[in-house]
Amino acid sequence: MSTALAAPKGAAAAAAQKSRRRSTNAMRGGSPLIYFIALIVIALSLGPVLYGVISGFRKNGDLILNPSGMPNPWILDNYIGVFKNPQFWTYTGNSVAIAVITTSLVVVCGVMAAYPLARYQFRGREGLFTVFVAGLLFPATVGVIPLFILIRDLGLSNTWWGIALPQAAYALPLTVVILRPFLQAIPNELEEAAQLDGASRLGFFWRVLLPLSGPGLITTGVLAFVGSWNAYMLPLLLLQSDNKTLPLGVADYSAEHSTDIAGVFAFTSVAMIPALIFFLAMQKRIVSGLQGAVKG
Repeated sequence: MSTALAAPKGAAAAAAQKSRRRSTNAMRGGSPLIYFIALIVIALSLGPVLYGVISGFRKNGDLILNPSGMPNPWILDNYIGVFKNPQFWTYTGNSVAIAVITTSLVVVCGVMAAYPLARYQFRGREGLFTVFVAGLLFPATVGVIPLFILIRDLGLSNTWWGIALPQAAYALPLTVVILRPFLQAIPNELEEAAQLDGASRLGFFWRVLLPLSGPGLITTGVLAFVGSWNAYMLPLLLLQSDNKTLPLGVADYSAEHSTDIAGVFAFTSVAMIPALIFFLAMQKRIVSGLQGAVKG
């Protein structure tokens, strides 16, 4: 009798173990449908980029006769022409300078704004944080006309600071939303121990809080840099001549060399590849930073 009962139990246990193994393998391997959808998304995202890069190695006549063909032969003249173009380096320098200024302002001002909202207790704290959250709902295009008038009246038109300041202001809400959970997650015992050692609030902020918030600072910095690099609306309204950024330079080059299709592809590819490489190189830090913000 006991043997007969033990057999079904053993069979049930074996079946349960097999089911667990299948579920584990399914979780590890993933569903074929998910992989198929991922491949479609990757193709739609990278397809235009690869087409533009490859087309930069072709001749204009080949592009007209066979737009979807591969380079035959592969030529470097279009890309060499881009790197020899002095305007390209002028546009690139402007983009780098504005992006660096914007990123510095966003990180410094963002962490200074998030610090009291995360560590201090005062009346209206949550309401003030709600104001930053509400700032996510207003894109730059909503207030572009008043902003243009304000920058002009301040004498910052056609300057790097005239672009960096508004871009930093529009990036601050997202920065505060990301950094606040990081600062809140730091135990109060660390601050108490630092105060016992003689550290002031400012000393605790610089020596303890900032190093521990490194993932969040990197995340907000990368997002601010890429957003500034790709910005088009504000530079279009506020910058002229040699102070234009690279996105504006791409538009001007496309208009001036509309018949040089391969050259336009090469110019566009070189302009977008730096931001793409930078974003891909930092994607793990961005994901880890956003995960820390959500957990916090």
